[in-house]
Amino acid sequence: SKAGFLLTANSERHIKTPAEMARLFKGFEQALAATLEIARRCTFSLDELRYEYPLEAIPEGKTAQQHLTDLTWVGAQWRNGDNIPDKVTANLSKELAIIEELEYAPYFLTVHDIVEYARTPQPHLGRHDPILCQGRGSAANSSVCYCLGITSVDPAEIDLLFERFVTKERNEPPDIDVDFEHERREEVIQYIYQRYGRDRAGITATIVTYRSRSAIREVGKVMGLTPDVTSLIAKTVWGSHGRDVTERQIDESGLDLNDPHLSLIIDLARQLIGFPRHLSQHVGGFVLTRYLLTETVPVGNAAMKDRTFIEWDKNDIDALGILKVDVLGLGMLTCIRRAFDLLYRHHGIRHTLASVPQGDTSVYDMICKADTLVVFQIESRAQMSMLPRLKPRCFYDLVIEVAIVRPGPIQGDMVHPYLRRRNGEARVSFPSPELEEVLGKTLGVPLFQEQAMKIAIVAAGFTPSEADGLRRAMATFRRVGTIHTFRRKLIEGMAERGYTRAFAERCFRQIEGFGTYGFPESHAASFALLVYVSAWLKCHHPAVFAAAILNSQPMGFYAPAQIIRDARDHGVELRAVDINHSDWDCTLAPAGTETAREERGDGCGDGPALRLGLRQVKGLAKAEGQALVAARETGYGDPLALWRRAGLGAKALEALARADAFGSLGLTRREALWAVKGLPAGRGSSASLPLFAAAGAEERGAEPAVTLPGMGLGEEVVEDYASLRFSLKAHPLSFLRPELRAEGMVAAARLAELPNGSAVKLAGLVLLRQRPGTAKGVIFATLEDETGVANVIVWPDVFARDRKAVLNARLLAVEGRLQREGLVIHLVAKRLFDLSPRLASLSPDGVPPTAAAAPRLYPSRDFR
Repeated sequence: SKAGFLLTANSERHIKTPAEMARLFKGFEQALAATLEIARRCTFSLDELRYEYPLEAIPEGKTAQQHLTDLTWVGAQWRNGDNIPDKVTANLSKELAIIEELEYAPYFLTVHDIVEYARTPQPHLGRHDPILCQGRGSAANSSVCYCLGITSVDPAEIDLLFERFVTKERNEPPDIDVDFEHERREEVIQYIYQRYGRDRAGITATIVTYRSRSAIREVGKVMGLTPDVTSLIAKTVWGSHGRDVTERQIDESGLDLNDPHLSLIIDLARQLIGFPRHLSQHVGGFVLTRYLLTETVPVGNAAMKDRTFIEWDKNDIDALGILKVDVLGLGMLTCIRRAFDLLYRHHGIRHTLASVPQGDTSVYDMICKADTLVVFQIESRAQMSMLPRLKPRCFYDLVIEVAIVRPGPIQGDMVHPYLRRRNGEARVSFPSPELEEVLGKTLGVPLFQEQAMKIAIVAAGFTPSEADGLRRAMATFRRVGTIHTFRRKLIEGMAERGYTRAFAERCFRQIEGFGTYGFPESHAASFALLVYVSAWLKCHHPAVFAAAILNSQPMGFYAPAQIIRDARDHGVELRAVDINHSDWDCTLAPAGTETAREERGDGCGDGPALRLGLRQVKGLAKAEGQALVAARETGYGDPLALWRRAGLGAKALEALARADAFGSLGLTRREALWAVKGLPAGRGSSASLPLFAAAGAEERGAEPAVTLPGMGLGEEVVEDYASLRFSLKAHPLSFLRPELRAEGMVAAARLAELPNGSAVKLAGLVLLRQRPGTAKGVIFATLEDETGVANVIVWPDVFARDRKAVLNARLLAVEGRLQREGLVIHLVAKRLFDLSPRLASLSPDGVPPTAAAAPRLYPSRDFR
């Protein structure tokens, strides 16, 4: 507003009429005519753009197809030995012929080159370990990709048809995404830049649109609201994906809805939702070209160091048929690689994703019981509720499990029909032999995007190109919303071929559901492998898995407190953070040793013990933790030795003391804090000691001994949560149990004993609040007490009444009715109360402990 007309001070800044241009350039008519001729000749069309694959991955003297064929057959021997099965030989020959016909060999070679770099140690770069990776996507689960090592999913396990994804009709490159360890993906990204040069490699763009919170904050700023007011309004929206701001929410925030200025702001914010905000870089979609990128598209520097990106987004790239390789980061791959390292170091077992024993009955038993906390993809409450119903017993069941708990199948009403058919409660039938071929593996219910496309072709008469248009509409539904344009053609086409209109309508609703979010079968298969591997690790090596997942944080739904508790429930011996025993990462140690018995005061389990690492200490930087470990030698005898040798500052020393990490020195938390407070303010041996120390102890006399008051167990637990985010000593609710019991509140573990339909009162710390887009406003909350967890369902009307308690409570009490279906138990809430103030009783000063009350995860996140 201060700029006013200063930005357009030049009055000539506008497009002039032809007459005005002729007047201005009188005498230069020939020049004006030349501009028109130039404009006439500028007839460029995007259709003229022709993409050409890079050649770096093709050795001299070979064609791309020859090199791909050679690599594939070498890989086939690596996977199968010298005697390659006839079925594998036939599949590879067929796939290679299709690739040759469509001239896609350079694409597969480019992806293979990137994966090979990740899998090969690079000692000259200081990298001695391979980077774990796993391919997924329509073409990633092919026999060729399996032999090239791009994926570890054996195509024989899922029987996907290669020509379903790579065909002439699709007229676009195949789709292969590669997930890498999330902590090391940048190494791969920088390799790509170095391999192809920044003039030929760039990350695609993505269009960021306004959501409720960002719209409110920016409109409020423009309209003169103070930051605290805009923040207050923004916080009334559920999650970052919230789509609206209701009058009730504004009223609950204490603002005056009758204020016309506020009403205008809310109205403008609503109009802005969904409008493009800015151009950002894609999470990892790389465009690689043979010639200069700048000849085709503008290239810019990203905000992140050493990144460049092009100004076109993913859909622009797809429309032009330009090669895009998605180089993505996945936290579970980091965890699995760490777990494999621990397995080899402590047990001498060496594994890859492909070598983990398949079909393990005990693993599937664990999965069927929904004992899957922090297991990849099946850790959410929705997945845990589905597992006892679906009862996965083989790899393909996991493929279905990954895909079925998604908005697409849920909104398309596919879940319950599938479960009824699977459990023998409904007959499996097919309207035609053609659809039996398409839907046979999923009992007549379409669960995957590929099946939706196939239905359109075989049952509605779509051409392959029309089916591909349907696929694109499903992929861009949330942004473009064009899937409705296929409704008439699909329904009329099915009716013409003898299908009932009711069946055709149901098929379209199911296909429409995929537009919200459905999983391709090829993606589900790749994820299912990681589901199985992570479940196998948890089942057979719980200490290894817990250490690996703690060392890979932050990731997933659960905080360290829940991961540690789950490990203890699986028989893992836990040892506290300690300056003389802990490394930066969590480590394993032999259980049952004399040292362990001294530390615990009792016997030890058979498996390895899990020593918690210094990374768990709040306020301790990684460099400080590593310095402590590097200078430790045979151990620290006292806090002064730690200060001198490790060179830690006052803040780091206090963080260790507050975390009760001086146990091996025989110091309590309060004694350790007192000791480090008396150390010099400088860092380590380079700092001079206080002046009074130079005078000599004989002159000043020994410092008098101080007897410090002890800390109660409740106070210890409070401090544990404040400094570590968890406690090995006790659970906060164990101290409140007597008064909760007196009020008729049961412990979470007792829910399994109560009959279905029982009226129940329960209280617990809030671990998760979820409101999936498919749940029609229903909220799922997970509460934890000292005995276990309880899953709570909050219907929209209950949430509307008790909104403040649901959103803000750290300790939440629920009155409701027990709902049981087999092993699945929920508490359907009737009323909810915020009991957070009671947590103040755990602290002597009466201040509610922040971390003790809420090992905060993502309390208001709208998980999907």
